[in-house]
Amino acid sequence: MTGIKGAVHRDLAHDSAVKHVTGRADYTDDIPEPAGTLHGYLGLAQVAHGRLRGLDLSEVAAAPGVVGVLGAGDIPGLNDISPAGTGDEPVFPETVVEFHGQPIFAVIAESRDAARRAATLARVEVEPLPAAVSIEQALAAGYPDVTPPLKLERGDVAPAMAAAPRRIAGRMAVGGQDHMYLEGQIAFAIPGEDDEVTVHASTQHPTEVQQMVAQVLGVPASAVVVNVRRMGGGFGGKETQMNLFCVVAAMAAKRWNRPVKIRPDRDQDMIATGKRHDVVVDYEVGFGDDGVIHAVDATVTARCGFSADLSGPVTDRALFHADNAYFYPAVRLRSRPIKTNTVSNTAFRGFGGPQGMVAAERMIEEIAYALGRDPLEIRRANFYREGRDLTPYHQRVEDNIVGRLVDELEASADYAARRAAVLDHNARGGVIRKGIALTPVKFGISFTATWYNQAGALIHVYKDGSIHLNHGGTEMGQGLNTKVAQVVADAFQVDIGRIRITKTTTEKVPNTSATAASSGSDLNGMAALDACEQIKARLVAFAAESRGVAPEDVRFAPNEVRIGGEAVPFDRLVHEAYMARVHLSAAGFYKTPKIHWDRAAGRGHPFYYFAYGAACSEVSVDTLTGEYRVDRVDILHDVGRSLNPALDLGQVEGGFIQGMGWLTTEELWWDDEGRLRTHAPSTYKIPLASDVPRVFNVALADWSENRERTIKRSKAVGESPFMLAISVLEAISMAVASVADYRECPRLDAPATPERVLMAVDRLRGV
Repeated sequence: MTGIKGAVHRDLAHDSAVKHVTGRADYTDDIPEPAGTLHGYLGLAQVAHGRLRGLDLSEVAAAPGVVGVLGAGDIPGLNDISPAGTGDEPVFPETVVEFHGQPIFAVIAESRDAARRAATLARVEVEPLPAAVSIEQALAAGYPDVTPPLKLERGDVAPAMAAAPRRIAGRMAVGGQDHMYLEGQIAFAIPGEDDEVTVHASTQHPTEVQQMVAQVLGVPASAVVVNVRRMGGGFGGKETQMNLFCVVAAMAAKRWNRPVKIRPDRDQDMIATGKRHDVVVDYEVGFGDDGVIHAVDATVTARCGFSADLSGPVTDRALFHADNAYFYPAVRLRSRPIKTNTVSNTAFRGFGGPQGMVAAERMIEEIAYALGRDPLEIRRANFYREGRDLTPYHQRVEDNIVGRLVDELEASADYAARRAAVLDHNARGGVIRKGIALTPVKFGISFTATWYNQAGALIHVYKDGSIHLNHGGTEMGQGLNTKVAQVVADAFQVDIGRIRITKTTTEKVPNTSATAASSGSDLNGMAALDACEQIKARLVAFAAESRGVAPEDVRFAPNEVRIGGEAVPFDRLVHEAYMARVHLSAAGFYKTPKIHWDRAAGRGHPFYYFAYGAACSEVSVDTLTGEYRVDRVDILHDVGRSLNPALDLGQVEGGFIQGMGWLTTEELWWDDEGRLRTHAPSTYKIPLASDVPRVFNVALADWSENRERTIKRSKAVGESPFMLAISVLEAISMAVASVADYRECPRLDAPATPERVLMAVDRLRGV
């Protein structure tokens, strides 16, 4: 094994870990404010739907400290920040208010407090229109889809369903989720010469911010620079939702030629920005007495909000994962991305995959209860395997290891004995009932928008041997910068201390993709490696020529380069190369191979590979109150050959807990007037430290290696662990089912709050 400090496949602390815990990590709000910095605040609509008849901002403009106000009429360029270019998401509305909390103007003042106070003085006249807040209301009102729906189909569904010995139809509601990043949305714009502007932002997609600012200002993208040092969490909530704040800050900065910062408070942040899509899944499954599925017909209807945003690809991915790890011989899956008068929903960790996957597990659960069998038996009976490996979108599952993962976890978690103990405990009756479930995950890795599967990197080797690393990915706490730095250190065989990781900026790496879809390390790691290989090739050629040896006799070793029989320190060779005018900088590039997707046909190879995992969860449920506790969780997850096992374990643990929150405690609730009532930590419950499982065993499958040529044969880990938490919902369901001797599926909707659990218990008891 290499002797350098910070090589790949080794545990290494996050490069900013000490800064995080000591408060020395600089975020956008920590950037020193130049003299004359102004502050912005948004004015929000107070109706869910209506015609904007009048907007009197005279009192706002006259308030103490106010420099000016911005509305739709003040936009110099295009009044649109729709990420898909659909033209349905204005910066500020011109004629129609589409949701309660929609930004309709911005106040710019000498202080944030002055801007906040002044925003309340606006006189807004709105003629109310009928509003559809929920999926059911939108369907009843005949609301349109915000983007074309998708259909995936393979086999003859109708005859297969009709011929199935057993059939079950049902409906499942799956709630949304707020991102609840620790650092809220924030943008800081500094005007430059001519049409130039620099925007510091907490965004996962600097290039999209650059594009949006440019089109709203009516300037070329080359006039806009977007910088991101780090984010205090993103989870998809800063992929498109940052656009609004950045364009408002940039507009104001250019209008008044002064720096402008905009940072909403938590309530406004939660009210005005999109969430995970909540969905209703209508399903029918046909199966045999052996539990093997014959046919599946399902429709996923999503509350998308007032505009398209990313609802198309999100609902597409929900269908892509409505099979999870299971083969459906005949299948028809349809999406309904329906418009509602709510904030436009957006990307969230898993990007629709969790919603589709939880529906797959519900169908497995239905079959198990109908047959009176252990759901794990039904899962195994339907796993993808050779000869049964074609997905609903016609991609073959060629790297399937889910069976091995489940077998190993079943043994290490002692599932069989613990399930028997749970059944015995419940058979004795009592208030506290237990449940246990073991569920798998198969998650596709790649952007389904094929053009996003590209990345760039820029590497400079300075003449003293130090190395400057810049890439197009963004750091949001997941450790991307550390992993890419490890790749660079490994390539040059130098200690990671030589690598200087710099902020992500559109000035250095252009046309970047969002840091999303679990592809940050895959894409940017490979781009950085490409740049390293270019520089190494030049160094090898120089070393061989200067020493009179063959290129194959030049080898990079820990902190030195061996040239024939000579060992030359790395920094010395670099200095020699500089003196000989060898170019020591390179721009790297990578595009994911093999992938293609024909959306109209519903066929293709949208994913480069699959990441797998399995989780076994055990819970205790109080049947008098509906409260529950997660007693133990065992996880075995596949990350290929991990670039950094310590960081990957952190991602698995964090993803699981966040997924558990989505399925159990995190409930979004809009009232009849379209107001989001769960708009602060006081009313929206994310998991606490006390909610972490009492026993939490997490392991990586150290035998796994990616079959595809990914960066060092690793696999993505950002999103796939999130869905391991479905095992908690399934375990709660088993505990609830015990009150009726497991005679029927409880059909718990998510989140399975104590109220929903108690109602399910009462229903099964006939109360």
